[in-house]
Amino acid sequence: MQWSDEGIVLGVRKHGESSVILELMTRDHGRHLGLVQGGRSRTRQPVLQPGNLVQATWRARLDEHLGVFQIEGLKLRAAEFIASPLALYGLATLSHLLRNLPERDPHPVLYETLTTLVDNLTDADLAPTLFVAFELSILADFGFGLDLTSCAATGTQEDLIYVSPKSGRAVSASAGEPYKDRLLRLPPFLVGQSRANNPRADEIRDAFALTDFFLQQYVFEPQGKTAPAERARFIALATLDLT
Repeated sequence: MQWSDEGIVLGVRKHGESSVILELMTRDHGRHLGLVQGGRSRTRQPVLQPGNLVQATWRARLDEHLGVFQIEGLKLRAAEFIASPLALYGLATLSHLLRNLPERDPHPVLYETLTTLVDNLTDADLAPTLFVAFELSILADFGFGLDLTSCAATGTQEDLIYVSPKSGRAVSASAGEPYKDRLLRLPPFLVGQSRANNPRADEIRDAFALTDFFLQQYVFEPQGKTAPAERARFIALATLDLT
């Protein structure tokens, strides 16, 4: 068995005296593990840092085997990330989220969202909204995508300011007014309304509160897990300088 694909490094763990088991999120083969022989060498360690984009060739005698990776670095980001706490917390959080996906299941749309996020993870203006998009994509791939296109009660596409915690659908201001204490807030930038390209800190927090509710309900709690502590730190940094 053999394939070649590009992927983003999620992590490594030691294996034996000189090798590592590498975890990638690949474009066409999903989250995939494999052995990198000599992966702890001085020349290979810089390539195997989390967040790096690599070209991977995987070989194994049988498909169910761990297999061996041959890795070539395409975009090395370690130096850039290590200088950015925002990027480091974001990288730890997205890796934690991706590890909830089954191994070797392809997620091409999610992968594209991921690569855009990782490319901009040090950008304090872009990273928060891109991370929200990534979490929405994670939910969609788990089968719990939110429908923010029209009001669940009336069908209107105007004045959408709430989300139903039961259905995950948007709700307009008028339809949601009697139940507003039981609804989740829908920030304007998620539905292309005002300030879509320049959301305020409270809108970013509302967006993460929205994704957090559904991640807890459909991803973490069924597995007896909780959101990683790094996620709260990422959100705090992401909203620190916004007004």
